[in-house]
Amino acid sequence: MKVTVIDYGLSNLLSVRHAFAHFGAETLLTSDPADVLAAEKLVLPGVGAFKDGMDGLARLGLIEPIRQKAAAGTPLLGICLGMQMLFDESEEFGLHKGLGLIPGRVVKIPDTDVDGHPQKVPHISWDPLYPGGGRTDFSSTALAALKPGEECYFIHSYEAKPVHDEDRLADTVYGGREICAAASHGSVLGCQFHPEKSGAVGLKIIEEFLK
Repeated sequence: MKVTVIDYGLSNLLSVRHAFAHFGAETLLTSDPADVLAAEKLVLPGVGAFKDGMDGLARLGLIEPIRQKAAAGTPLLGICLGMQMLFDESEEFGLHKGLGLIPGRVVKIPDTDVDGHPQKVPHISWDPLYPGGGRTDFSSTALAALKPGEECYFIHSYEAKPVHDEDRLADTVYGGREICAAASHGSVLGCQFHPEKSGAVGLKIIEEFLK
């Protein structure tokens, strides 16, 4: 199995490659739109600011190829910033358009908890995943290998807000509020946490994506 990992200058590519190599997958790191259009499976990783990420994709001519592949049903995994860019827009440092693959927007995590007490932002911790969108478990989803309550590693200051509840695969809780931890629309999957840095739990997600 070959996995095409999109390199637009804001990615932790080494850990992503190692995670896929664990299952014997061949990874192609690329900034070439032709490689994206030829991909069997796509991964959009990322760290940093939303605008910088979208600017990087635009500069390399990658936005339309990514959209075309998603429309064609090619499996696409977005990680952290990569997940956020799957949405329609983000309010990070102004309002900026995203890829528009999952309906919704990205907003700042509040700097107070539900009781009004200050809380640290960014949210950096290992936190449990719970089924979202009214689900009771992860069966029949891209997270089917997980059990509710298993923990993954988060580091982010902004959170995605899907328009459609059914697009929410998993939530976590920070400051007493539910935060969307994973979302999916069609063949597109976004993880706000880092599966490649989440040990055995994260590897189960990557293995499921490769199936």
